[in-house]
Amino acid sequence: MTLDGGNAIQLLLLVGSLSLIPALLFCVTGFTRILIVLGFVRAGLGTQTTPPNQVLVGMALFLTLFVMGPTFDTVRKEAIQPAIAGEITTAEAYTRGEAPMREFMFKQTRTSDLRLFVKLAKIDAPETRADIPTRVLIPAFIISELKTAFQIGFLIFLPFLIIDLVVSATLMSLGMIMLPPVFVSLPFKILLFVLVDGWALITRSLVQSFGA
Repeated sequence: MTLDGGNAIQLLLLVGSLSLIPALLFCVTGFTRILIVLGFVRAGLGTQTTPPNQVLVGMALFLTLFVMGPTFDTVRKEAIQPAIAGEITTAEAYTRGEAPMREFMFKQTRTSDLRLFVKLAKIDAPETRADIPTRVLIPAFIISELKTAFQIGFLIFLPFLIIDLVVSATLMSLGMIMLPPVFVSLPFKILLFVLVDGWALITRSLVQSFGA
């Protein structure tokens, strides 16, 4: 069986689009925010490679699927299923699937970031959000996600920083300047994190941050 020119191009585009899936995962979902916040938690604890990167990425992936569940369900019902059934064309399926993703991104994107990229794109000022191209929305969404993730990370670092300062001051007052404070503060930080049920607290805060 041979492929004609049109089918070969479609196959090439399909293979190329599959290679973009990881980039889309980072760019148009809450994966970036979740992974960065989890990284801040590990850095704040000072446990270096615990949990390992594979665990953090896996946790971020499934939390992303949980957060994006309603949006993905809408895309599946309004775009994927009708396209598979042959009720709509591929182009129409793309348009239908793009709408709920844009809605999600608009909810998480700051107006100031939208204004920035509208200005950088040198396009006419849109009257409504529907007039903003997706190529402008995506980078604005990414910048907003990074900003939100770092704000959450700052709040996460504060209690750990206080423990480090208290331990360091205590060791200096006792004259134990040769003992690295991290050796003493690490068990206390882990104990505090366990006592407050830190993972559940972080997870709940992350999920609720997308509902704001």
